Amino acid sequence: MPHPDASMAEPQWHDLGPVAELRQRQLQQLSVGRTRIALTWQGGQFGAISGACNHVGGPLGDGTLDGEYVVCPWHHWKYHCRTGLGEPGYEAESIPRYDLEIRGDHLWINLEAATKRSRLPHEPHPLARPVVRAPGGIRVAGISTTVMDPAYPRFSTSEWLLQAALDHATASGAETRMLRLGDLTFRHCEGYYSKSAHACTWPCSITQMDSTDQLDQVYDALVHWADVIMVATPIRWGAASSLYFKMAERLNCVQNQTTIRNKVLIQNKVASFIVTGGQDNVQGVVGQMLTFFGELGFLFPQFPFIAHSRGWSAEDMENNVRAVRQSADLKEGAEQLMERSLCLARDLVDTTPTTASIARGGRKAHHLS
Repeated sequence: MPHPDASMAEPQWHDLGPVAELRQRQLQQLSVGRTRIALTWQGGQFGAISGACNHVGGPLGDGTLDGEYVVCPWHHWKYHCRTGLGEPGYEAESIPRYDLEIRGDHLWINLEAATKRSRLPHEPHPLARPVVRAPGGIRVAGISTTVMDPAYPRFSTSEWLLQAALDHATASGAETRMLRLGDLTFRHCEGYYSKSAHACTWPCSITQMDSTDQLDQVYDALVHWADVIMVATPIRWGAASSLYFKMAERLNCVQNQTTIRNKVLIQNKVASFIVTGGQDNVQGVVGQMLTFFGELGFLFPQFPFIAHSRGWSAEDMENNVRAVRQSADLKEGAEQLMERSLCLARDLVDTTPTTASIARGGRKAHHLS
């Protein structure tokens, strides 16, 4: 039989260690059993709050201090170092605080939290909706990665061929979108994955925090809207354009859902590529793109790219635009690449079910011990 006064049992006090040592650091993350604590020494006082951020569980004790507020190292949410309340205006977004006592020269903590965790209601981000293909015909997103001065735009051979392919898709009854990365304002990847795999979220942490970041248009097209994407890039010093890589780095949040959650956002979708450039490294450029988009979950039609290059021996780029625009072969090649992509997409939409997960997809064959 339980003791009738069990509810009045002694608090769960735990010795954190010598006060002199704990004062050496203004902020530190401690673990007592399964309880994570962010311990602070600030303004001549100790403070103890939960070491788990409300957002996605970031380790608050590994963060920084901004005055009396602990700043989460993952996504910069703030909590008062002694009360656990959120920053001004967000006080209701609070985390547990813990009572402390100095006994002799040691600091003790009561592991029964003095306050409860409280979360403000947050509307889910529109991109966080379930990935369900909407009814209707095939949808195609073209992504142009050409970089240019918007005040003095030049002719882009890769984008011109991409437009020819999209026109062919439209004529075939598909719905199309052209996304020009040069027209979108979006931030570089800021390395959240480097802090922790779980700090790289879906939707992207930047997209969630910055409503002006326009890469949400690319995320929406790739994950939710399109059945086919066609990516066009020029060759820049033997590689795809800088805008392509800026986009690819931000797409890590899509691939990361597969690696840490086995949540495959890209299924039954087709990718193909158009590459043009003044120097020849077509296979190297396309090889990277095939690997990257394959790791995101895309499938490829037979002969998944077309390309054009003037090569090393033709240092006459002033003639390149005319050569591309006058080439019936290149235009036909773009149209037929689109046709192959459309055929594969129709087969996938008609015959391939979507699964909740794909065993070991995007992950290594074994876990490190």
